[in-house]
Amino acid sequence: MDANGDGAGPHPQEGAAFLLAQLGAHAAELFAQRIARSDLTPAQAGLLRLLARTPGRSQRELADVLGMPPSRFVPFVDDLERRGLLERRKNPSDRRLYALFLTNDGTELLSRLRVEAAAHEEQICAALTPSEHQKLTGLLRRLAQQQGLSPGVHPGYRSMRTSGTPAPDRVPPEPAG
Repeated sequence: MDANGDGAGPHPQEGAAFLLAQLGAHAAELFAQRIARSDLTPAQAGLLRLLARTPGRSQRELADVLGMPPSRFVPFVDDLERRGLLERRKNPSDRRLYALFLTNDGTELLSRLRVEAAAHEEQICAALTPSEHQKLTGLLRRLAQQQGLSPGVHPGYRSMRTSGTPAPDRVPPEPAG
């Protein structure tokens, strides 16, 4: 019997959930390869993008938004700070907290990443017309909202190790046969 349970043969059409997972894993792998030239992981690129949209947020607030435990978030930020891509500043409204900001180098790198992200989007969606691409994006946005996902935040941050990779127990298994 096949994955859909209907015994329809060796190559049945897969359901939408499987295809979303298959394409998502493929797209994530291609994006990781694309930005590896900049010595970044997708998680690091996502944090830079988030900081560009909302500079000056506290580490605690960003950890909450990303769903990361603070114990994992601090070393994650340490690496980007050591590389000169972001900086911690005392939060003017609460001196016990640090606010995070992109540095000039971080902003410059993010500009290059935006070009890479646009090329990635074009590569992944090359089989679609512009109107199909727009419709698919709208449908996927609606599904993400219905599932309670935070806009612009990859759910992989919740299980991420400090290195910017998913924890081994969170890597999906290979599909059977």
